[in-house]
Amino acid sequence: MQTSIFNVLTWAKPPVTLLAPPFHTFPSLLIIAPRRKLKYNNNFKGRTKKEGNYHRSRSGSRGGICRAMPCSSIVTTDNTCADVGGGGEENGRFRKFKLNHSTFLASLMPKKEIGADRFIEAHPFYDGRGALIAIFDSGVDPAAAGLQLTSDGKPKILDVIDCTGSGDVDTSKVVKADGDGRIRGASGWASLVVSSSWKNPSAEWHVGYKLVYELFTDSLTSRLKKERKKKWDEKNQEEIAKAVMHLDKFEQKHMKVEDPKLKRVRGDLQNRIDILRNQADTYDDKGPVIDAVVWHDGEVWRVALDTQSLEDDTKSGKLADFVPLTNYRIERKYGVFSKLDACTFVVNVYDEGNILSIVTDSSPHGTHVAGIAAAFHPQEPLLNGVAPGAQLISCKIGDSRLGSMETGTGLTRALIAAVEHKCDLINMSYGEPTLLPDYGRFVDLVNEVVNEHRLIFVSSAGNSGPALSTVGAPGGTSSSIIGVGAYVSPAMAAGAHSVVEPPAEGLEYTWSSRGPTADGDLGVCISAPGGAVAPVPTWTLQGRMLMNGTSMASPSACGGIALLISAMKAEGITVSPYSVRKALENTSIPVGGLPEDKLTTGQGLMQVDKAYEYIQKSQDFPCVWYQIKINQSGKSSKFRSTTGWLGQGLYHGLLTQPPTSRGIYLRESTACQHSTEWAVQIEPKFHEGASKLDELVPFEECIELHSSDNAVLRVPEYLLLTHNGRSFKLVNTAAIFIRNIIVDPMNLRDGLHYYEVYGIDCKAPWRGPLFRIPITITKPKAVMNRPPLVSFSRMSFLPGHIERRYIEVPLGASWVEATIRTSGFDTTRRFFIDTIQICPLRRPIKLERVITFSSPTTKSFAFRVVGGQTMELAIAQFWSSGMGSHETTIVDFEVNFCHNIWKLYSIYNFPAMIYFFD
Repeated sequence: MQTSIFNVLTWAKPPVTLLAPPFHTFPSLLIIAPRRKLKYNNNFKGRTKKEGNYHRSRSGSRGGICRAMPCSSIVTTDNTCADVGGGGEENGRFRKFKLNHSTFLASLMPKKEIGADRFIEAHPFYDGRGALIAIFDSGVDPAAAGLQLTSDGKPKILDVIDCTGSGDVDTSKVVKADGDGRIRGASGWASLVVSSSWKNPSAEWHVGYKLVYELFTDSLTSRLKKERKKKWDEKNQEEIAKAVMHLDKFEQKHMKVEDPKLKRVRGDLQNRIDILRNQADTYDDKGPVIDAVVWHDGEVWRVALDTQSLEDDTKSGKLADFVPLTNYRIERKYGVFSKLDACTFVVNVYDEGNILSIVTDSSPHGTHVAGIAAAFHPQEPLLNGVAPGAQLISCKIGDSRLGSMETGTGLTRALIAAVEHKCDLINMSYGEPTLLPDYGRFVDLVNEVVNEHRLIFVSSAGNSGPALSTVGAPGGTSSSIIGVGAYVSPAMAAGAHSVVEPPAEGLEYTWSSRGPTADGDLGVCISAPGGAVAPVPTWTLQGRMLMNGTSMASPSACGGIALLISAMKAEGITVSPYSVRKALENTSIPVGGLPEDKLTTGQGLMQVDKAYEYIQKSQDFPCVWYQIKINQSGKSSKFRSTTGWLGQGLYHGLLTQPPTSRGIYLRESTACQHSTEWAVQIEPKFHEGASKLDELVPFEECIELHSSDNAVLRVPEYLLLTHNGRSFKLVNTAAIFIRNIIVDPMNLRDGLHYYEVYGIDCKAPWRGPLFRIPITITKPKAVMNRPPLVSFSRMSFLPGHIERRYIEVPLGASWVEATIRTSGFDTTRRFFIDTIQICPLRRPIKLERVITFSSPTTKSFAFRVVGGQTMELAIAQFWSSGMGSHETTIVDFEVNFCHNIWKLYSIYNFPAMIYFFD
């Protein structure tokens, strides 16, 4: 039997860091590089505002009554959640909103939106105490504001680990001190004096060195270089002035220089001036070198650094004056390199003193994330993180050598550390595009961590919206992970974003990634506030910073879950990722009024207090996760498959049997031309170690199956579910209506349609849906006219509104010439334009454009397409663009498909505006 990686909890001697994750099939374009990390500044905004029971679809002109979609449990004590977003109505809707000092501070670290403030007010000792969160990110600064102690006085950060190896120093060289207590440092610059007060029974000193810029972020390095260059220039100018003065004195003394010796002296003086002036042009600061010394004091490994090269004062930074550090988890102490950089670091020693890990952060991102989840500010509680009583461990997965990109090795080490520390939660605000959802070595390890060790894994969904199928891995594509979308409330807009006239109701940020995944899963699980003013590292020279993105939504949700874990542990309720996730999904507040809004927000805005009530009420039910496996009926398992769920595309013999999926995603026109029948397997999954006699054998549930639209989806009425699972047939009749669209007014039109099949416990319907099967149908518009031209006229936009169009790209077309015309407004408007095609055996082909219109005008651009595949066109006005102006923006959009690639490229040579993932 294969041994679990988590049974061998050691990585003391770090292996070589891989340049690409071993669990990924294709080269990775990671979102977590600084310019692609899962955060954006507040220039990226938006979502649709909707009111009433009738709405205009984003996918076209279809209107009608919104179908009821299951979200919350059937019975709750209060579904209004009157205080969400500071408003007074559900989902943060309010009309007259003014900030005061308290509500402004609260908006900087939003907690009211998810009910965290109400929960802590009712249960002050369930503020995260007893919960331990692992932060998988760019590293956390233990000196940052609010990250020293918990609300009950315990250490906030229990361990700080560099899982990447980017701060490793080879200290395998061993030296001994001479009679004067001096040793030769590994850098070779000078001898080092060890302090006589340091205990070293073996008298052996491990030495190594590090270029300090290798430990710093690019922005910190840039700042230091500027400051060091300024000081260097001042000294260089002083030397030039001295050299010129010496030359002047020489010439005054020697009016005529005929003696060869005097000529040489004058030439030397002139050469000195020339060299001093010219060296400024060739100045290249490689950075200071620090010497490291490691020894064992008889109890623990100790570390001292010589940082004289960083200091202005030559008497500062000497090795003997350094206060020795040991592994952070032992004493929880940190150091600062110098006053100039103000950069905090911690140390860890591995491999019997042969490897020293100097841990610094690779960006402010990780500290900001940690602050949202659990910062504690006793002097200003409104700025507390969501769970101020929770404790943290920092697992740095952002490699400083790779621009903060994560690696497979680093992720594996981080998972091992989380298990070793017996963490309750993992937050990972990192992600990347992926070809195969819910697949790979890392996903397998996550499944093991969640299913066997019962850790709750929370991750950001991504910042690649507003187009569909843009959720990133692992947050939006892995079944074991709670993927979180980014929500903005009116209070956040008015306070954190300083919007003069905030939106009337809460909504999702425009850039928040959308589902479904390529295999039909919903993609986004829940939503949480996606912006905050939170602590940042000391080297930034500021205490807090505004960031927004799903990177911020994830720790907000993680902190909320920490509150639930705190309560569950205190009350003796079994903590299970399965039960917690079900409670979150079945008590969330829906955001938006259309069924397809779930592809954006998941089940809605999480509510901590309601989830707590659900957990209390359902604690006697078994902790079960319902695994969904779907196959299209009639597909033989013996033939080599040629079609699969990936956009209904071709696999070309990649698989030996038809692939299973977690939902149904009919995206291409060929998939909507006939009725299809699907075999659905529902299999209850228990945690590892569940008792066969006490839990598995007695498990039996009578499930009542429901369809959100019986005219489109037909399912059996009931299902008796046991531990071994059951299957049933699901018939999709959407294609029948499509064939009769000309004569039947009830037929589905071109555009986006979303449905669900869900199961309700017959004996306890208040539990809400036990499982959901998402069905997404995009019927593309066929291009019939010649030349192939499609126009969408007079689309109306208000702040946050999104229009979606689906077009079947003509066969043979390779490029698009697009034209957008705007009218009807007098203030600046900002639009986000996405197109995406999901093609077989490759990453999605995606265009991202941000266009700002200072006045009504026409703009054109071009991009690449693949013939025969459905293309989504998503046009969004940013959520804050045009606020304060009550004018509607009118947009006309024209798409002209071209076959002559070279002619088009010569006219529109804009390679920078085309973004591909392959």
